[in-house]
Amino acid sequence: MEANRTNADTFNITDKAQWRAALQSPRPVLIHLNADTTWLLQLPYPEGQTPPPGRSRFNLLIDPWLRGSQSDVASWFSRQWHVVASSVQTTHELSSLVASVERPEDDAGDGGGGGGGGSGTFIDAVAISHEFTDHCHQETLLELPSSIPIIATTKAAKMVRAWGHFETVTTTPHFSPDSKEWQDALRQSGLPSWLGISRIVTESNPLYFHSALMVTFEIDAAGASGPEAIIYTPHGLQASDLAHVKAAGVRTLALLHGLHSVTLGLVRQLNLGGLNGIRAASESGAKYWVATHDEIKGGKGLVAPLLNGSSSRCRMLSRPRSSVCGGESWHVDLRISGLGMLCF
Repeated sequence: MEANRTNADTFNITDKAQWRAALQSPRPVLIHLNADTTWLLQLPYPEGQTPPPGRSRFNLLIDPWLRGSQSDVASWFSRQWHVVASSVQTTHELSSLVASVERPEDDAGDGGGGGGGGSGTFIDAVAISHEFTDHCHQETLLELPSSIPIIATTKAAKMVRAWGHFETVTTTPHFSPDSKEWQDALRQSGLPSWLGISRIVTESNPLYFHSALMVTFEIDAAGASGPEAIIYTPHGLQASDLAHVKAAGVRTLALLHGLHSVTLGLVRQLNLGGLNGIRAASESGAKYWVATHDEIKGGKGLVAPLLNGSSSRCRMLSRPRSSVCGGESWHVDLRISGLGMLCF
């Protein structure tokens, strides 16, 4: 395997001209909203599907945490905050920015009207990968209109329902290759029929800390290219768990997996890091590997001094990894977007 770092088709969110140009493409656009692991996935509506007025994209917000600190258990135990400011500070600012590039340039709206997610917002749905507050951040989520559908993993969905704010909170199903039609297994409330979200898990890991969200879509109107997926695994997962994705006939367009290996003390492996990413990218057959959850955040509390991190250098990853990947020759583009945007 070869992993090449490239900046092709990568640009900054502040460049609206390039953003508009990217939206003219019939391909997905992925936007890194902070230096950590908050993403906006913009999927084009397939031919034959009618988008809401003034719209061309279904906008899926993933693991939103834009500002403020996050704490798990209690602040004395663990508290973290962004060192690099997010590219937007509120979900309303994000919606307004998306509206400004989806609308014609002479249409001066404020992010309201024409939104598919309800209440005029241009954010159509939210996906949450974990119950931890750097992924399921209450302050950020409660900025959103209550009509936006939330698709969350089991514990995260329970947390969100307890807030009593959102009208529709759906628990992500576990992906299984046994279903003959991926749409039947992955269809959720609030999502169009050509889009589904599921979770890939290691059944032997009951906490599912190392797991993935799989966003599956079929945007080719004729269906000739078959379903594609973006697999998002902020902590990494066991590479062998991805084997049944290809077996189910789903092509992995992009794998979002971190480069940094993070441990808690001398025992607990948190983020699996770049070497595991190589295995996962190979097993999934991903065309692109996008780095995620690698921000070095500020932190306090009992846990902070116990966290140990190391990064896999890009020059190391650019070497052929045939010994790691079972002798198979294979190529993947490694994308490190920072606060930026990728057009696939």
